Amino acid sequence: MKRVLCWCVSLILVSGAAVAADYKIAVVDVDRIMRESGPSIRATKKLEKEFESRRNEMQRITTQGKALEALLDKNGLHEAERKAKERELVKLNQDFQRLQREFNEDRNTRMNEEIAAIQERARQAIKQIAESEKYDLVFQENEILFRSSRIDITEKVIKLLGDK
Repeated sequence: MKRVLCWCVSLILVSGAAVAADYKIAVVDVDRIMRESGPSIRATKKLEKEFESRRNEMQRITTQGKALEALLDKNGLHEAERKAKERELVKLNQDFQRLQREFNEDRNTRMNEEIAAIQERARQAIKQIAESEKYDLVFQENEILFRSSRIDITEKVIKLLGDK
């Protein structure tokens, strides 16, 4: 029984290899596209510029908080003044925490929007290359255990995205 099963599997593999020879297959490294393509690099710079003022505001509050802590570490303050500075530091810390949380949420939302747009453009570029070069099947690199570099079209996709 095992012999018959092995024979059947061998026959299927041999016939499958003959049929597979008629297909044109490609592989794309989407992670590399998301790191190296023109739209990805432009989006990263755009987001950095978009959030630069808020990052600077958080840095200003951090500096102000450190100055308050240094002032509180000195023993020359009166009790009433010390309490006022401690309240100010607590409020500053709360403001910083709120700003940081809002900053992270807004930045993540914008980053996800930019990533979705780049992924859609990459899908269109992959489809355009696949149709123009008559590929039958295109795989994502992270789902492949082994691939030959000659079937990798990632560089073509990055170049096509860079032209747009």
